[in-house]
Amino acid sequence: MKEFLVHGDTLPEAYHKSLVTLHYEGEHVPCPDYNTNQKELSMTLSISDPLREPMISRLFIGGYSELEQYRQEIIDGILDFEIERGNWEYTYHSRIAEQMPFIIRELKRNPDSRRAVIDVRDWKHDTREGNTSPACLQHIQYLVRNGKLHCKVLFRSNDAAKATFMNAFALILLQKKVADELGFEVGSYTHRANSFHVYEKDYDLLKGYVERIEKGLPTTYNYVGEWDELMEEARPHIARTVEELKSRGS
Repeated sequence: MKEFLVHGDTLPEAYHKSLVTLHYEGEHVPCPDYNTNQKELSMTLSISDPLREPMISRLFIGGYSELEQYRQEIIDGILDFEIERGNWEYTYHSRIAEQMPFIIRELKRNPDSRRAVIDVRDWKHDTREGNTSPACLQHIQYLVRNGKLHCKVLFRSNDAAKATFMNAFALILLQKKVADELGFEVGSYTHRANSFHVYEKDYDLLKGYVERIEKGLPTTYNYVGEWDELMEEARPHIARTVEELKSRGS
């Protein structure tokens, strides 16, 4: 299985490099669990300054409303009520939030610690026979070095064309939240996907992304002063949508 590492000062820079690499270097292999094929390789995105603008890529499925909803799902747990209803067994937020007090406590105890790890994978649940929704995100590690909080995440599987950007963006904002609480600057962000892939039905989508990159067409937006305002405007609609979901089960 091919192994690649891409570097970028910003999230979009590294993300776009990863898309180009997957398009040209990904191996066409079967994906029998979903009765399809995929392009696949192993990918690590190394982002030296994850809060540097531009932070927003234009090359993902969705817009500012979808990105804001996903941010709220990861950081605020706006869909955790589905667990209480028995519809879902977990959310990323539920597994992250229950371990976050340890992260804060550990890095206050010893800022140089290598123990500040969140295990998002729950082996008892994720390896159970018949389980069709094991967590893709496996773990998150926070490391403080030279006064900066660095974040390293591992995905067992990551849909490059439809999920990677939103995953990384939300986890970077979570990194900032942790850094702010601890009083550190935000350091680097490293995003590792053992299976970095695109499904066959999305080959043309990936090809279109790559063509846009290679033609030098606009591929980014600023977050601060641009998309953050649009995402804030989307919050009332998202709140209504969540309330409607809740009311359907009451």
